[in-house]
Order: sequence, then structure tokens, then C-alpha cells
Amino acid sequence: MSETSLQPNANGRQQLSFLKRDAAPGSTQPWLLVLMHGVGSNEADLFGLAAHVPAQFHVVSLRAPNVVGHGAYAWFQFGVTPQGQRVINQAQEAASRQLVADTIAALSQQLGVPPERVVLGGFSQGGIMALSLLLTQPQLLQGAMVLHSRLLAEVLPQIAPAGQLQGKQLWVSAGTRDQVLPLAHAQAIRDQLQTLPLTLRYAEFPNAHEITPDELAQAMQWLKELAA
Repeated sequence: MSETSLQPNANGRQQLSFLKRDAAPGSTQPWLLVLMHGVGSNEADLFGLAAHVPAQFHVVSLRAPNVVGHGAYAWFQFGVTPQGQRVINQAQEAASRQLVADTIAALSQQLGVPPERVVLGGFSQGGIMALSLLLTQPQLLQGAMVLHSRLLAEVLPQIAPAGQLQGKQLWVSAGTRDQVLPLAHAQAIRDQLQTLPLTLRYAEFPNAHEITPDELAQAMQWLKELAA
């Protein structure tokens, strides 16, 4: 079952709209998986993955706050310089990251799921947001599932002290034929974070900018092991 809702204000801030699937009845220590879509999509996109998520997880799929078209949203807008560099709207990114943080905190409280059983996941720009939040506010969650994404240079100065990242879990996967966010971005995540005390699971798949059945199956197995 799914429902769409707009969370009430918490700490004076508005939360995000979402779709939700509850954990299986009888789950004594349920987990929470929060999903975030890519640019130009909406909360219904990744909610389609809910059927594959282990039953002990509540699944919540968020809608980004910035409208870019009919039924299309983004966490932040960006441009590309003539040299091919991506330039983001930093104010939008920071505002969206705080909205996600507030929404996770509210959901965690409402569902009775502590941060050590919360995972934030996303595809493309949603994965960028998941990675950024794990690195900057690790106290809110146990891990992040990052699919076909990149690490924002703008976030690097904001990374939490290493001690706060101790024991956090990170899944990073990418497509070797991805032309939207090429493989080098995922490899850069792997290389840049190797000095941090995170537990990183990294995987490459022979696909484009998409989640194929094999990639999905392995990511879901990672979630299952995490919650075991």
C-alpha cells in the first residue's frame, strides 16, 4: 500500500511530499529506506523499487522541491560550462539537503526507527543528495545507497569529522556505458572516500544511465545484509 503526504512543519520547516510503503506487519525492528529521484522525475519513479526492497523496511520515496516541468522536479538546478564542467545552484542544493534532513528526522521519529536503522538512497541527482547528506549529517542515518551519481566538490569542505563517519555504510554503483554521469564519477567517489572510516561496497555494471535487474538485485542484497 502507498500513500502520498505532505509532512507537517517541524522545527519551523516544511517537509517534503512522499509515497510510502510500510514495513511488513510484525517487523519487530523495522528499518527505513528513503529514496530520491533524479532530475526531471518525481516520487513515483523510484517508488517502483519498493516491491524489491526487503520486507522489514519502511520505504519512502521523496519528491524534490524545485519544479522544472509538469510532474518534473529537481533537487537543484545546474548548468554546464563551455569546458564541460557542471555548475550547481548551491543555494538550492543546500536548501534541499536541509529539507531532506528535516524529513528524515521527522519520519524517523514518527515511525519509531532510530538513525542506526535508516538508509538514504538515490539515483543520479538523488544519489548525489544521498551521498552529500551521509557525509555532512551522518548522525541522521546508518548508510547511503548511491546509484549512478557523483560527489559534489562543493560538499567536500562540509564533510563531518572522520570520527562521526565511523561504521557508516555506503553502496556505490555505476554503469560502464553511462553517458549522463560517466563511470569516472563513481570511481572518483571510491577514490576520494578511501581515507574515511566508511564501509564502502562498490560495483560496476555493463549498463547505461539506468538501474538494470542485476544492479537492483545486488543493491537489495546489500540492504538485506545491512538489516540482518
